[in-house]
Amino acid sequence: MLSDSDFRPVSLDDRGLFARHYERFPQAHSDNTFTNMVCWNPYAHYRYSFVQDCIILSSTIEGMTRYRPPIGPHHPELLHDLLELAAKSEEEHPLVILEPKLLDWISDLYPELPLLPERKYFDYVYLASDLAELPGKGYLTIRHQLNKFRKTCTQQIESISRDNLDEIGEFLDLWCDWKDCNSDPMLINEKAAVSFALANFEELGLSGLAIRANGKIGAISLFEGLNQDTALVHFEKGLPDCKGIYRAVNVETAKVLAGLYTFINRESDMGVEGIREAKTRYHPHHMVEVHLVKRDDLEKIV
Repeated sequence: MLSDSDFRPVSLDDRGLFARHYERFPQAHSDNTFTNMVCWNPYAHYRYSFVQDCIILSSTIEGMTRYRPPIGPHHPELLHDLLELAAKSEEEHPLVILEPKLLDWISDLYPELPLLPERKYFDYVYLASDLAELPGKGYLTIRHQLNKFRKTCTQQIESISRDNLDEIGEFLDLWCDWKDCNSDPMLINEKAAVSFALANFEELGLSGLAIRANGKIGAISLFEGLNQDTALVHFEKGLPDCKGIYRAVNVETAKVLAGLYTFINRESDMGVEGIREAKTRYHPHHMVEVHLVKRDDLEKIV
């Protein structure tokens, strides 16, 4: 029987286990990635259990715990144990389904269980070539903004490495001052997540790109491979000194990735209207959907 005592915190030491497991069972949604979990751990308190060759994940935010279906071979009895455990959580929606294949499996096993789409957690996935080339009328405004940036600000592209990590840390402080992070707990957590990614850049196997605008770092992106055909952009930050610099870091990151991957996952909008508008403007190829299950509905089947 599965219990909370079977779970342990996700830590940097677990990277090898997750890397090997995800090679066998590739993921499509950003929130299951190891980098996401260790970077956001102070906020979301990720834990995992490794049982019957499956990884089962949980997260606890403000005392409320959600679980995710087993990642690995399909064991119906293990899934049932997890549903029983999730039904004991005080969270209103204690089960989160991030992967399309798991959604289909659970629907087949429990056709009576309502699976509720949660739009704010959907990941946006784009054709890498579209983001790199900005083709056609659909990207006309973005191309115009990008050209204006290049005319008004001298641009220099460089990879993130040990040589510029200290300067990028200073850039992050300036970004946080501009955003007034201290007034928003989520921004404080986001800065901590980016700082952790930078401090453990090599250990996490991340790549990154920085743009100097008029000689100073004005934007960065951090990214890695998500699966065989998709790259994942974890973080993208820019300062307001040169208007259009977000357009520039987006396209320059895509140019790096387009030769290696077919798609680029740029994560979710978290229900923030401005972010949703910006992500939609780039014309996603598809979305990686997320579904929730209510505790009341779980109690009816377990």
